[in-house]
Amino acid sequence: MASLNREVPRTGSGTMIASSTSKTPVCCSARYNLAVLAFFGFFILYALRVNLSVALVDMVDSNTTLANNRTSKECAEHSASMKVTHNHTGKRYKWDAETQGWILGSFFYGYIITQIPGGYVASKVGGKLLLGFGILGTAVFTLFTPIAADIGVGALIALRALEGLGEGVTFPAMHAMWSSWAPPLERSKLLSISYAGAQLGTVISLPLSGIICVYMDWTYVFYLFGIVGIIWFVLWIWLVSNTPETHKTISHQEKEYILSSLKNQNGILSAVPYFGCWLCMLMSGQAADHLRAKWNFSTVCVRKFFSLIGMIGPAVFLVAAGFIGCDYSLAVAFLTISTTLGGFCSSGFSINHLDIAPSYAGILLGITNSFATIPGMIGPVIAKSLTPENTIREWQTVFWIAAAINVFGAIFFTLFGKGEVQNWALDDHHGHRN
Repeated sequence: MASLNREVPRTGSGTMIASSTSKTPVCCSARYNLAVLAFFGFFILYALRVNLSVALVDMVDSNTTLANNRTSKECAEHSASMKVTHNHTGKRYKWDAETQGWILGSFFYGYIITQIPGGYVASKVGGKLLLGFGILGTAVFTLFTPIAADIGVGALIALRALEGLGEGVTFPAMHAMWSSWAPPLERSKLLSISYAGAQLGTVISLPLSGIICVYMDWTYVFYLFGIVGIIWFVLWIWLVSNTPETHKTISHQEKEYILSSLKNQNGILSAVPYFGCWLCMLMSGQAADHLRAKWNFSTVCVRKFFSLIGMIGPAVFLVAAGFIGCDYSLAVAFLTISTTLGGFCSSGFSINHLDIAPSYAGILLGITNSFATIPGMIGPVIAKSLTPENTIREWQTVFWIAAAINVFGAIFFTLFGKGEVQNWALDDHHGHRN
């Protein structure tokens, strides 16, 4: 349980000796500057990932699409009446639907390869360079996308796979950095800020790419995002350091605060729970879709099942961590299991926005994610007020409260969660159905 707050020795009476270092201000601090830069980094990263899905529409010869798509033929007359004037200076290619599928999927061939090696390399060379060059590489390859497309489909597929290789190391690299930068009581806030850029990058880059295609041409989608990625890399290399000890402008007070909060906490152990959660998110996503596609489980059953595991499981191990006394190894194990099981929620309620209202998923995510930041803001304050003496009994109370909130959320979603598109979300032109 100490890993949630401060790793400090214990007295014979079971009271933890609190760190004497007071919490440093948030504004203009090096650790929050890192979080903001990481936010923009992941914003750019996901923009570079998804822009092709929009640009591809303008890259493909419309006659080829119509020739291979009966639905397109049937809707051609209707589409013509709603046609928007595009700038068609960009070159067009005769790629059928299967070829387009290979192009869009090729990114993930590279992405899956560097996930685990990325974590190992980050522990050796540091997360700063790995994350920086991962995004830089993706940005540079993005700039060459028009050239690769002109060479041929094979070149474009190879280029997208190389982009995937670059992006694959980014999340492990960021986790490695936070193991040295994030004080235990601020982990949720710092990680949520940095990774929130990924969602916002997707939400903004998709319509922005469409606007660029309309008023310029599709090549500028890759040029503009690629240049922004290079600019970000320069700022990242200039302003960021792997550890607080090597940061050039960090205040002495903040450096001591971070180091003292982590002084008995092994950096790798700090990252283990979050690495486990990340792996669980990947595996649960595959399992959830398999249950729906192969075993014909309904969407709502899958969402509720994964939400129950992802909320009840962490609650059980969180409470158990409060009753293990001074066994730090067991505390790390329980907290790792608790955080890992939380990854199941990514295939539960976390993705439910897309099930019930696909057309409004971005707005709904913005609303729910805003509320989700509130615990990260007030949680440390409440935890500190409930643990004035830093005793085991006080921390048991904190864990019980956190577990109760998890259980309440699980029960509420199980009772009221839906899996089909809601009537109020059908008043759009996308025609979404599950």
